[in-house]
Amino acid sequence: MHPVTIIWQRLVDEQGETCERCGATEQELLKALRFLTKAFSPVGLSFTLESQALSPAEFAQDPLRSNRILIDGRELEEWLAAEVGQSPCCGPCGEAQCRTLTLDNRTYETIPAELIIQAGLKAAYARAQSAGGAA
Repeated sequence: MHPVTIIWQRLVDEQGETCERCGATEQELLKALRFLTKAFSPVGLSFTLESQALSPAEFAQDPLRSNRILIDGRELEEWLAAEVGQSPCCGPCGEAQCRTLTLDNRTYETIPAELIIQAGLKAAYARAQSAGGAA
């Protein structure tokens, strides 16, 4: 079975830097990936992470694309029934209003591993259902 792909997009400036918010999300993504890989490898389901760098020009056109996570082709907020918002950022983002995620009346600038894991579990369940009950 092909792996569940997690795609993460973030701004990377000319010096190869990203903001603290995206840097912290990257660490949370790696934690979540380790958990999901360990949990699902016994049933033959794997997870992969694909990082996509947004150029400053792409970021300027749509800052909300930065720190965006897609799991198996669906945005994280769709898996979790969360809402996308925005708040001022820092560093390479300048004064842009960058992506936040709101769930259960709590707003996240850095996306915690727990939310990524929840969405990954839902994606694995959807994958198992579409495969006729086998993960």
